[in-house]
Amino acid sequence: MDMQSSLLDRLFDAGLLIDTGVEGLYGRGGAFEDVIARFERMIDAYGGGDGAEAMRFPPGMNRAHFETSGYMKSFPQLAGTVHSFCGGDLDHMSLLQCMEVGSDWTQEQKATDIVLTPAACYPLYPTIARRGPLPAGGGLYDLQSYCFRHEPSNDPARQQLFRMREYVCMGTQEHVTNFRQSWMDRGLEMMDKVGLDVAIDVANDPFFGRAGRMLANNQRDQNLKFELLIPVTSAAKPTACMSFNYHQDAFGAKWGLTLEDGSVAHTACVGFGLERIALALFSRHGMEIAEWPQAVREALGYPG
Repeated sequence: MDMQSSLLDRLFDAGLLIDTGVEGLYGRGGAFEDVIARFERMIDAYGGGDGAEAMRFPPGMNRAHFETSGYMKSFPQLAGTVHSFCGGDLDHMSLLQCMEVGSDWTQEQKATDIVLTPAACYPLYPTIARRGPLPAGGGLYDLQSYCFRHEPSNDPARQQLFRMREYVCMGTQEHVTNFRQSWMDRGLEMMDKVGLDVAIDVANDPFFGRAGRMLANNQRDQNLKFELLIPVTSAAKPTACMSFNYHQDAFGAKWGLTLEDGSVAHTACVGFGLERIALALFSRHGMEIAEWPQAVREALGYPG
């Protein structure tokens, strides 16, 4: 049995995750959710004084906005769409007959105007663009959403539906890169408080195809993406649990995000993989929260 399956089985046995029969799609037990809620309060303690505007979008987003984002050009292998039955009575009868004999009943399903949100920040950009130029000092936004990536796996840290907590900063290049550096420093401090061994390394997104390899190399060469890596299922191949991304003016130009002087806004974001951080804590400290080190319990606000 590999380490990924071993950890997953222990999480199932402890009732922390709940098996649904689909790889990467899990229910969560109460103790698992409590860890995430407490870690989010820790995020609030670090970022709450920055004055970010809180927004919470659903796990589905406007298909037209998704198409404008260019996600399908770079990550078609990860995208998920929402389809629904759009036929009439005869089509319904055909659907029921297909189900009765075990054949493909999804042929009558048609794409709706909703796609599954691939990243918590994607619905934000068109929302802010509709407001007009950013205020003096730029903008700072606090987001949390379920996200979808189609990559089934028995690695519990690679789930198909998962939550991302993000802070997104919009403004000048200097402003947003300073924001990113401050959260890299905060991220290291936070993980030290909860007893996790971490490293920060330059990274790239999983761009698709030959052109994608060039984009990935460019992203790494310009240090546009860093990841905070934590051992979850493997010490040799630690898992990215936080990411720190500088988009330059790419999203600003795409969505028409401008500063007061009319120049294109730069953007950056920090993302917390909430399930991954919880998994790292259980992997490092054990399945029983009562047995975790006292300093870790105190950092997360558990009673003594």
